[in-house]
Amino acid sequence: MTAAPHAAVVFDVDGPLLDLTRPEEDVFFVPFRQLHGLDGLSRDWDSYRVRNDEEIFHEILERHLGRPATTAEIAAAYDLYIGAMQQGFADGSLQVSPIPGARDLLATLAGRGGIALGMATANFREAARIRLDRAGMWDFICAHPGAADGGGAKRYVLKRVIDALGLGPDRIVYIGDNLNDLDAAQFNATHFIGFHVAEARRRRLADHGAAVTAGDHADTLKLIDAALSIS
Repeated sequence: MTAAPHAAVVFDVDGPLLDLTRPEEDVFFVPFRQLHGLDGLSRDWDSYRVRNDEEIFHEILERHLGRPATTAEIAAAYDLYIGAMQQGFADGSLQVSPIPGARDLLATLAGRGGIALGMATANFREAARIRLDRAGMWDFICAHPGAADGGGAKRYVLKRVIDALGLGPDRIVYIGDNLNDLDAAQFNATHFIGFHVAEARRRRLADHGAAVTAGDHADTLKLIDAALSIS
């Protein structure tokens, strides 16, 4: 019988674990072009009402159709998106770009025992699964896969993960690279590590209140240990 975890580390996907490549980003817009003839859609994820893939699907189609999209219309776009992603990885036009040290960090944490691992991402769960599986990371975080499915801002995605974990927020570390990740941690009162390989992105997080940041996962591990008082 496996003992219940005494702590958890939850990761955003893009930034801390994977780098979102331009071809992967292109695939997100395939259904809008193929089903509705839409091109030139904004790639500034912060320009949408809610930075969440499910919410963005709804917003794009609502603007185009002049009304809320039906369940069937959302499903058709989603199926085409996932299908295009699967095809891209199968034919080699898509490749995942893991963040250096990310898989080793997950393996180290998983090997300790008593620490649950999960994700809280604005990606659709299946899209995140496909990409993380390609990078050899999915099995580490699949027990607690918070994602865009179900909608809501990142703070609510993280809250769903926390509720499922059943741990107090002081026993949870959330690692993200964007201001919505910082907001999610503050809203849920978890520890937060602002991670990005680019110094400018770390500085932006620090300027908005992130107490600790890291640009290398060796440092991330030290900060996790400090947050959870692990010697």
